[in-house]
Amino acid sequence: MQKLTECIDDLKQRIAAWGKWIRRYTDRSTRFNQNRLFQNDQKRLYKSLERPIVRGTGPAPNQADTVVFWRGLWSEPVNHSEGPWKEVEVSQCAGITPMDPFIITPDDVAEAVRRAPN
Repeated sequence: MQKLTECIDDLKQRIAAWGKWIRRYTDRSTRFNQNRLFQNDQKRLYKSLERPIVRGTGPAPNQADTVVFWRGLWSEPVNHSEGPWKEVEVSQCAGITPMDPFIITPDDVAEAVRRAPN
């Protein structure tokens, strides 16, 4: 069993190393291509930098559909599982006295800003 876990850990490390290598290679390749494009055609480089990167496959949803989706999602009641750990936390925090309210006035802000170096 221990050999199996060692083998799994080894494979996970190899996968992570390959992922980091791919990321480094992609970054280096992007830098190389941008440098070459900068030397040859700066206008095309700046246009390519201004162009948004498209990651989605379809058209973006309109605002009305988005509002309907989120309102429907947030308006439904959810039954959270109240675990015994919450009761333990509440009992441990019962003895803590609450902090007195602290009001920050505009004069306090002005005083702090006046003493600031910039």
